[in-house]
Amino acid sequence: MGKKVFLPIAVFILAAAVVYLSAIQEKKPVLPDKSPAGGPLTIVTSFYPMYIATANIVKDVPGVKVINMTQPATGCLHDYQLRPDDLKILSEARIFVINGAGMESFMDKVIEQQPGLKVIDASRGISLIKNKKNDDFNPHVWVSINGAIKQVENISKQLAAIDPAHAAQYAANAKEYAGKLETLGTEMHRTLDGARKRNIITFHEALPYFASEFNLNVVGVVEREPGSEPSAEELAETIEIVKESGTSVLFADPQYPAGAAETIARETGLRLFFLDPAVSGPMELDAYIKIMESNLKTLEEALK
Repeated sequence: MGKKVFLPIAVFILAAAVVYLSAIQEKKPVLPDKSPAGGPLTIVTSFYPMYIATANIVKDVPGVKVINMTQPATGCLHDYQLRPDDLKILSEARIFVINGAGMESFMDKVIEQQPGLKVIDASRGISLIKNKKNDDFNPHVWVSINGAIKQVENISKQLAAIDPAHAAQYAANAKEYAGKLETLGTEMHRTLDGARKRNIITFHEALPYFASEFNLNVVGVVEREPGSEPSAEELAETIEIVKESGTSVLFADPQYPAGAAETIARETGLRLFFLDPAVSGPMELDAYIKIMESNLKTLEEALK
């Protein structure tokens, strides 16, 4: 009798254990549903200019939200180190919009940590400029109005491929925003094409695409890491380069300390101006356009 009672019980327990373990194994690789059909589509952007471009493209599209991974005042991401909070934000997203062209040096870690994340490269297919001091490509594509337009088109097309249900809305928004940028570019050409001065010196390698678009000649770049002050020897060498350049205009970035720029201007007699590369600012749809309109006024004053 004892065998007839306990054997079925043992078999039942064993079978239940197998079912339980199978359920665990089946659930382990399943990721949360991040698709538009399963809830809001979350898009994360790497830094400020990518946020502004993407936010314009997804404007008024239902069920789609954009989050900027870095703080608005972060600036360029040349040596940015991912934080645990960044990885957490990315883990909740389906799409990651990056500038590309080497700006996001941390992408290997992102791909390793989030292999299922869809990455949109805003600089895909765009002809890139190489830095003069090395063979690296310059990533500051968005600083040029034409470059910004191409990036908007890039983001829109790649986004539509991932989320075809909203492709028409993405395309319409991108066309509208690109039209505003084209109007801005036309106005800037109208003002700058007649400028007498063409030679400029900059502090940061942020202007090559902009300079190429508006026929400006960057005759010198203060070779230092953005945000760090040059040594006394580096400063002296830079002052000599500036004196030999024959230009009278020095442009610095408002995001970085102005001490070295002010010293160079004082020692060389150059007029110091600030051009904003649009790497920080208000999280508003028209922010990039307003920044560039302000830059236009600065350039008009500096180059007249």
